[in-house]
Amino acid sequence: MTDRTFEPTTLGAIPLANRLVMAPMTRNRATPSGEASPSMARYYAQRASAGMIISEGTQPSQVGQGFMNTPGLHTPRQVAAWREVTQAVHLAGGRIVAQLMHAGRVGHPSLYATAHQSVGPSALAPAGQAHTPSGPQPYPVPRALSLAEIEQTCRDFAQAAVNARDAGFDGVEVHAGNGFLLHQFMAQNCNTREDGYGGSVANRVRFTLDVLHAVSAAIGADRTGVRISPGNPYNDIQEGDTELLYRALVPQLPALAYLHVMEAGNRAQTQDIRRHWSGALILNPHADANSWPTAPQSIEPVLREGLADAVSLGALFLANPDLVSRLRRPAPLNAADPDTYYAGGDRGYTDYPVLQE
Repeated sequence: MTDRTFEPTTLGAIPLANRLVMAPMTRNRATPSGEASPSMARYYAQRASAGMIISEGTQPSQVGQGFMNTPGLHTPRQVAAWREVTQAVHLAGGRIVAQLMHAGRVGHPSLYATAHQSVGPSALAPAGQAHTPSGPQPYPVPRALSLAEIEQTCRDFAQAAVNARDAGFDGVEVHAGNGFLLHQFMAQNCNTREDGYGGSVANRVRFTLDVLHAVSAAIGADRTGVRISPGNPYNDIQEGDTELLYRALVPQLPALAYLHVMEAGNRAQTQDIRRHWSGALILNPHADANSWPTAPQSIEPVLREGLADAVSLGALFLANPDLVSRLRRPAPLNAADPDTYYAGGDRGYTDYPVLQE
């Protein structure tokens, strides 16, 4: 690992001590009502040596929740609980942004106390099954959002961004990938709308742009980022013409703090996005089918060639709270335990060992 990995940088108004970013990872350790737990404060503070932490997906509204025990940023209690997390991270010298994630059609009424029907661009259920308290259940058909509800969802994102800043976050990242609501609007297979939000590529990217303009107006574009996952089929997504889709989206993005790309084994696509985006770019690098999970040796090359300004890492940060120190030495790395990724207690969450000084 060379010095470039550990150089400081700035993403919009957010200073980073190094170029290693902790990727957003759902861990399902929040309370049933969406408040961050004390364990979450410990978990994030342990990893504060990252140049920046991106929180787990956090719902901007109740209807945006797609999973059990995921946190929100739409009630005063949720804001207060997150404040304990951000204070712990800042006391440890770190930076943290909140990822705002509306799950859209991915979810099941049995997963949350409100038992709400999921929503999406169209009344089309995704393939696959939800993991519910009574076992696997097919995803139900969502309700298509009306134009008025699309406008309200933009306001929900903007208010959640304001709430995030009130909770002490250094900024927010809008999730527009991985098959969740914004990505659903962009994908041909789950967006059959015949209004201004469906059909053409220009129409299908409109909702994402509307949300980003609303959030940027609320808290400043220099504290707003967006995550995309071009070509990623996760959550039953078939975008259609991926190249044209992102050539339409990326040049229209506001002057954001950063663009975050989750690479899905398609390096040529990432290079094309880089050509159309002159701002700061965070890359979660997976150059090809053999690049999962991200390995330490993939970090420096993308920084050196200018493909990315920072690199996000998931499983490596999950299993190594002191990852920055381990990579700087270098030192052996802990292996992540997939059995403890989702839900449960502190085992596999806050108990990964750190190096002995």
